Amino acid sequence: MGGQVSSVEGVHVVVVGGGFGGIAAAQQLKSRGLSFTLIDMRDAFHHNVAALRASVLPGFARRTFIPYAETFVDSFVQGRVERVDTDTQTVVLQGGREIQYTHLILCTGTDGAFPGKFNTVASYQTAVQKYEDFIQQVQAADSVLVVGGGSTGVEMAAELKTEYPDKKVVLIHSRTALADPELLPAVRQQAKEVLLEKGVELLLGQKVSNLSDLQLNVTRRNMEVTTDTGDTLNTDLIICCTGTKVNCAAYQSSFSGSLAANGALQVNDHLQVDGFSNVFAVGDCANVNEPKMAYHAGLHAAVAVSNIANSLSGKKLTSYHPGNVTMLLAMGRDDGVGQFNGWQLPRFLVALGKSRDLLVWKSWREMEQKQP
Repeated sequence: MGGQVSSVEGVHVVVVGGGFGGIAAAQQLKSRGLSFTLIDMRDAFHHNVAALRASVLPGFARRTFIPYAETFVDSFVQGRVERVDTDTQTVVLQGGREIQYTHLILCTGTDGAFPGKFNTVASYQTAVQKYEDFIQQVQAADSVLVVGGGSTGVEMAAELKTEYPDKKVVLIHSRTALADPELLPAVRQQAKEVLLEKGVELLLGQKVSNLSDLQLNVTRRNMEVTTDTGDTLNTDLIICCTGTKVNCAAYQSSFSGSLAANGALQVNDHLQVDGFSNVFAVGDCANVNEPKMAYHAGLHAAVAVSNIANSLSGKKLTSYHPGNVTMLLAMGRDDGVGQFNGWQLPRFLVALGKSRDLLVWKSWREMEQKQP
């Protein structure tokens, strides 16, 4: 497969962002023999599907960070992308370093609150320690409030109650239905039932009205939280699982004419960014109407790299079409809910397939490294 476009003269692909889409793209470029540079602000890939487990279970975080350089050697550069110069086809890093491209794959993902996201310039050791420090805050708290009942909030509450069944865990959500709206109603209802079975207290149809005045991720005894319905409650630790947004800082000034309202990049069926035949968007930053998931980012990456290869060899470009929603929610290490191709799955199957180790093994295999 790699032989047909191997070592193409003058071709250099820059991949911005080393999340699930980024490492999938880099591995496929590597296997095809195409010259590339992968850029990320950290020195290790973050398997953030397991970030919530890493925030409650001591020692788990080190399994969720995988060094880039061991896999990609000199094809990896650590740095923060400040902008893209589309005229000179150059990616400009903080500090002034410039990397030229013939083709560009943008995989900048989404940004959000810690512990679900960890998007900052950091070393592997710093990142792991941040999670271990957070666990100490969790362990010191008698009561925890999880703000936001989307899929992240649901999983966070379940992880907390699974590892620390004696702690009081309250989940507050502005809507009455939990988890991702793309999920089947029966799956969303089942997520609610699992939380209640585990002993999570639910406050649905309410918002925290004084969130900006409260300290997040730090244990403080009896912090007073007020809701928009006038209720008050006290808690020792507040974890925010809302406000995820497209991470568009690296490209928004350069591709302002191709942006959707939420900061994602408008793409065609080939995942080419509007107006740029040699620029592709992959994963969460592509304006594709489907849930933002690691699985989809990997599918996008395959299409983008195939289309770079196809364009070089004069072949027809491949199209990407969203399919039926497949989504698995880990409800702690012993339970889970989800659906496959639009069909609801039994809880035990989700627990076996995802919840036990959160597919950490898959990323270590993808990165061709041995898990510690």
